[in-house]
Amino acid sequence: MYYEGSYAVDSRDVDPWNHCRPSGLMGILQEVAVAAACELHASRPEMLDKYNLFWMLARMWYRLDRPLGWNERLNVRTWHRGGSGASCYRDYDLFVAGRPVGEAVSVWVLADADTHRLARMSKIEEFQGTDGGGLCKDKTLSRFKLPREMAAADHRPMHYSDTDINGHVNNVRYADFICDAIRMDRLGRESYVSALQVDYLAECMAGETITLLTGRQDGLWYVQGADGAGKSRFEGAVTLTTLDRMTAIK
Repeated sequence: MYYEGSYAVDSRDVDPWNHCRPSGLMGILQEVAVAAACELHASRPEMLDKYNLFWMLARMWYRLDRPLGWNERLNVRTWHRGGSGASCYRDYDLFVAGRPVGEAVSVWVLADADTHRLARMSKIEEFQGTDGGGLCKDKTLSRFKLPREMAAADHRPMHYSDTDINGHVNNVRYADFICDAIRMDRLGRESYVSALQVDYLAECMAGETITLLTGRQDGLWYVQGADGAGKSRFEGAVTLTTLDRMTAIK
């Protein structure tokens, strides 16, 4: 069982080089996940009403074969892999004009609205027997190891404009923080983020200031968002690719 939606890349999603920013793509993936949950009668209001639980994104990864541009229409097909433990995988295939342009995988958890304790997916009736079957991907997402040498790149205050309905910083904003930390503004139109993984480790709230640290290892950029006590709140791994040869930047 899968859900399919069509989304336009609009002017709010693109950067100065007409590339859809990672946060723009992640916003689309988040919206299609919400729509798919609504189709299963597992939306946020329904989960709160029936189980006193709400959805939280734990990890997100995507890969693109090429940049997405303004006014392109992205068709996203998504499904979940079933649920038994404390988390649920959701897969995505991405198409433009019927041609595949990339894929994505996310990990979601359900937390109790009062205690924030995680619930086991096996108790959610709506996720039993409604998975993607043979469409399900094999890719799993685990926490990556940061480089030993990480340097402070910025100190980023969290504001009202960063927050969402759950009261903490919206999932897609972390992609913006990551791109700012590696100074995407200096790279120009000849390169783009061809792959990105974000691990959401602890909530960030308006009024806090997060230190962004960066490092490079094995051809990837790594970004860590740490609080004043040095605790990691989120981490990202970025693959940058050049357009001339479609090769990863080392």
